[in-house]
Amino acid sequence: MVPATLRKLVFVLLAIASVGVAGYAIVAYSLRPLGSTVHPQMRATYNAHAPWILTHIFASAITLLLGPWQFVTSVRTRWPRFHRISGRLYLGLGVLAGGIAALYMSFYAFGGMISTSGFALLAVVWLATGAMALHTARAGDFAAHRRWMIRNFALAMAAVTLRLGLAGGFASGMRFETFYPWLAWLSWIPNVVIAEWIIMSTRRRGADANSPKR
Repeated sequence: MVPATLRKLVFVLLAIASVGVAGYAIVAYSLRPLGSTVHPQMRATYNAHAPWILTHIFASAITLLLGPWQFVTSVRTRWPRFHRISGRLYLGLGVLAGGIAALYMSFYAFGGMISTSGFALLAVVWLATGAMALHTARAGDFAAHRRWMIRNFALAMAAVTLRLGLAGGFASGMRFETFYPWLAWLSWIPNVVIAEWIIMSTRRRGADANSPKR
């Protein structure tokens, strides 16, 4: 079992990374020319499909900004209305809009079929877990809702792990064209594995049984 102090530290680090990447994306895509920080071929694609990539960027930023607070027990219990409203924004503006735009853009992903298949599957699973999170909340099954939200936010965190992968790829000296397509898979599959481990760990602690009813 993971000590509570370590769990809190990991949460804080994840929250900082989440908000940091969201903030960077908002600034970069608001104040700089579209695609100015990416590969020239990707820049051309971004400009050809500007409404879709901007929808994906800003909607996904919403999930990264709101996501961490959905798991803070004190927020859920003290401000349940805020939790419900922010959750709807997270799923409606963030996951739904961001996931649809991501699925569309996956067909133009740099790196060919490896990239397209990886990013497309990520988008589909992200949308599906979001739908399940909404369904279980409406059904009043908040233990299941929490599990689906863990899965969904782990997929949203692909935005963070993708950038870690980019840093690692460049540091290794590999060509961008070589390592980028594989990040379409490596940016989210480890996140799913970790999410399932967290869910199993939570069940062992019996947290599901003690989950507050809203």
